[in-house]
Amino acid sequence: MTKTPLYTGTRACFGCPLNRRSFLSRSGAAVAGAASLLAAPSWARGAEGTSQPRIRIVYSLHGAQQTGPDWPNKGFDFQPVMDRVERELRQRCPRFEFVSALATGEEQARKLLAEDQAAGGIDGYLVYQMNCWNRVVQTLATSGKPVLYADFQYGGSGGFLVYNAAFLRAKSANVGFVASSRLEDLAEAVKCFALVKRGGSTQEFVAATAQVRQRRTPPPGEMLCHADNLKPLSTGECLRRLKESKILAVRSQESGPAAPAMGMAVQNVAFAEVNEAWKAADRDEAQAVADRWEKSATKVEGVSRETLDSSAAMYLGMKAVLKKHGANAITVNCLGGFYGGHIHAYPCLGFFELNNEALVGGCECDVRSTATMVALTALTQGRPGYISDPVIDTAKRQIIYAHCVASNRVFGPQGPVNPIEILTHSEDRQGASVRSILPVGYMTTTVEFEQSRKEVLLHLAKAVANDPDDRACRTKLCAEPVGDLEKLFREWDQWGWHRVTCYGDLKEPIYALAEALGWKVVEEA
Repeated sequence: MTKTPLYTGTRACFGCPLNRRSFLSRSGAAVAGAASLLAAPSWARGAEGTSQPRIRIVYSLHGAQQTGPDWPNKGFDFQPVMDRVERELRQRCPRFEFVSALATGEEQARKLLAEDQAAGGIDGYLVYQMNCWNRVVQTLATSGKPVLYADFQYGGSGGFLVYNAAFLRAKSANVGFVASSRLEDLAEAVKCFALVKRGGSTQEFVAATAQVRQRRTPPPGEMLCHADNLKPLSTGECLRRLKESKILAVRSQESGPAAPAMGMAVQNVAFAEVNEAWKAADRDEAQAVADRWEKSATKVEGVSRETLDSSAAMYLGMKAVLKKHGANAITVNCLGGFYGGHIHAYPCLGFFELNNEALVGGCECDVRSTATMVALTALTQGRPGYISDPVIDTAKRQIIYAHCVASNRVFGPQGPVNPIEILTHSEDRQGASVRSILPVGYMTTTVEFEQSRKEVLLHLAKAVANDPDDRACRTKLCAEPVGDLEKLFREWDQWGWHRVTCYGDLKEPIYALAEALGWKVVEEA
């Protein structure tokens, strides 16, 4: 991680989130205080009290320029983003004073907090999560001062969702949040700091930010979906197929049996075995596969023909390893293998091809999500799921399922094909991955099966758009959740960031499968 010196020059303002259910759990006094603040004219909300609220903005990130692979991507320049945010918020929050700093993690956050406590004069913190896993907000929350926690979407979203859910679970009395792509939503939340400046409590601040967020979230849209001829497999037949399934986990140089998942056998396979299969793949056959990919893609950008051929050889190699072990699913620690020099081609396009064939290719050696994919493919008689790193945007009332792997046969191997683009892997701009322009207007089901707790996490959402934003992962399916968007912020600390999405309304068959397994369904929206 790049060490970045703290910057303490004057900057502007921006914000972060809290949630409706936390708001509703606050005392009547907190609700009344929030209502009185929000009843004031917009220009007056930042002017309450005897002096200007002084807010410390803390950017939680590796550095102003990103030197390594991570969301948003290697080489990303955060400075224009910070400048634009501050310029906008300076205009929208003219009666506030802002100072700012960068912090890479807990050590710098503790130093910053100690300096502020010694000097005094800070009324609250605005923590902007710009990379995913920098732990800064936790330390600043211990100050007892109001904290507004904000997500730089497609940058810090993983850490934001996980860390914010932990605050919600703990019923934090001083952390509010913003998860919006609109800077004006950020600014309106920032104005809630004035409530504390004039003598209100941090609970009132949290309630006020929740009310601002909910008021500015659009109402539910039209949820009527296209007809879908999904014919789920019976529960008994699905369970039989799961027992016959086998997952290969490629995470290190170790090989041998591993703990089963959902009744499926799991086998550890060494990187070396996959790499040898890649080397042994027929190069003529690999070139034919690469030809097909190249011709079918609407765009190939940043990916050499040599890389495309190598990716096709990786697909053939993984398929050979599956056949050797009698398995129908493989999941690979792709980044660890590639950066460690254990494998020499990203498996992204290979996973794409396997998923199109009703086999399963799962990212990041995530066995739980791979098992979920196997279950969904069995239950739907061939429809692929895809693992994603979701992002929530209250400005659009959307959850965005983002990853560099997705099928383009979402209705199964015999179903229609949707367009793809072949691009580099997003985080490091290397290798080859796929942007699948997924069908819209259909209901989708997002699931995770957790064996240790015997629980199934579930939500439904209507696919409404594909986001072409260059930041973060290549495929970004935008969907409107069915149910309570505020509730959707709450489970990430218990389940982690990954989710698996499949086309079709699978709520009833998932409930039936869970009942047969003796598991509990947790509806997260």
